[in-house]
This record gives sequence, structure tokens and C-alpha cells, in this order.
Amino acid sequence: MVAFEVPEVDYTQYSNRQLAAVPLAVLAVALGVLAVTAVMTGSPVALGVDFTGGSELTVQSSSPISEQQATDVFGDSVVSVQQVSGQDQYIITFDDSAEISEITATAEQTDGMTVLQSGTTSPVFGADNQRLAVIGVGVAFLGMSLLAFALFRTFVPSIAIVISAFSDIVIPVAIMNLVGIKLSLGTVAALLMLIGYSVDSDILLNNHVLRRSGGFYESTYRAMRTGVTMTLTSIAAMTVMAISATLFGIELMASIGIVLVLGLTADLMNTYMLNVTLLRWYKYEGINR
Repeated sequence: MVAFEVPEVDYTQYSNRQLAAVPLAVLAVALGVLAVTAVMTGSPVALGVDFTGGSELTVQSSSPISEQQATDVFGDSVVSVQQVSGQDQYIITFDDSAEISEITATAEQTDGMTVLQSGTTSPVFGADNQRLAVIGVGVAFLGMSLLAFALFRTFVPSIAIVISAFSDIVIPVAIMNLVGIKLSLGTVAALLMLIGYSVDSDILLNNHVLRRSGGFYESTYRAMRTGVTMTLTSIAAMTVMAISATLFGIELMASIGIVLVLGLTADLMNTYMLNVTLLRWYKYEGINR
């Protein structure tokens, strides 16, 4: 059995400004990406059919269907084409400008294509989903913030947890925009999971540093041995899930896995660079003022 040993980082070699610079710079770039996306599209993140409304058509085809071929047949309302792994079936997604009856009729009249299933999400229902998703993430984030302040009852350690969790969400959402992953109910669930992961690792670190015996660096390394191992294990598991889902053509599961891998990687950076910086400042400077 292979043993994994977390290397001990010599934090004394780095100033607080040096440690905080990287995670804050990454967060600033991520916020910039969201701002540009909001200006260009009206939303800080690209929304999927769950939130914008649209239609899905599952067809069986005697020949492969590319997104361009689907556009030639059905028009510019085509959003994506996904093949069901190992089968000659394709899920074609349309935006809310497409009429399900018209695209179904077009598919039935196309040689070599058989309609297996169709469905529609109305724009009104999509807007309701969008509002509920925002409320859900907001309530989860507020609950996490209140929990942090209730546990530590001091500003700096508590705000460190809040900032880390905020960055853990913003960074993967920005990368989603860059790689073309749209926000869906599944990826919202992944973002909610990231809040839980973030709080877990940050509370572990804060608890070791502020409430257990030992010096600052000893306590930090003790927390890292547990926290880094847990996070890397989760990243490995989510990577396997994302790869497997991609191979089998399960787009939703692949997107969830990718979002979790991105968020957990960001969590390692934010917890053991940004959070450590704030705690060290609080321990050696802020607490004595």
C-alpha cells in the first residue's frame, strides 16, 4: 500500500504579503472574468437550459451527428449535441427559440433519424430555477458565515473562512465560463458541496491553530496532514468520476466532477496560503493590538 506524506512547508521563508499575493491575484482575475461575462451576456455565468428554458430531443441516427450537421438540419437554435456512449443515440439541445413540435417534425422527416424522446423547459420555469438556485447558494453561504462567527467569535479567523469559501466558489465558476461549462442544477449542487468542503478544511485549520496546544507552525502542519490528505483524496475521486462520465457520455456528471476538482484545488491554495496568512497576522500582530 502506497503511503502519502504531506510535506512540511517552511512558512517562515515567506512574508504574509507574499503568501496572500497568489490567491488574491487568482481571485481578482476570476472576478474580472465574471465581470466581463456579465457585461457581454447579461449574466456572470453562462446559463444552461435548466435556467434559460429550451428543448431537448433524443434521436437515433444511422450516421454520426455533429453540432454543425444538427445546425444545418434544425437551424441556429441548436445549443449542443451529445452522443449517448456506445449507442447510435444523440441528445440535441435547443434554446428557447425552438418550437418542440417543429423540431420533432423536422427530425421525423429527416432520413436515417428516429425521434425517441422530446422535452421542453419553459423560460418561466427556467427563471424560477435560477431564482431558487441563487437563494439556495445565498442561504448556504450565509449559514456558513454565521457558523464561522459562532464558532470563533472573533473577526479575523471568521472572515478568513468566509473569504476562502467565497474564492472557492468564484474561481471554478470563472473557469466554467472559460471552458464552456454552463450552469445547471447539477453544477449548482457542486458549488453547494464546495461550500461544505471549504468550511470543513478552514475550520480544521483554525481549530488546530487557535484552540489546540503547540506553536503556530506546528499546529498548521498538524492540520495540513489531515486536511491536505482529505482534499487530495476527494480530488482524485472527483477526477476519476469526471473521466469516467466523459468516456460514457454522461455530460452532467462530468461537469460536476470538473467543477469539484477545480474548487477543491482552489481550496488547497486558499486554505494553506490565504487563510494561513490571515491567521498568522492575527496570531502575531492583530491579537496583541
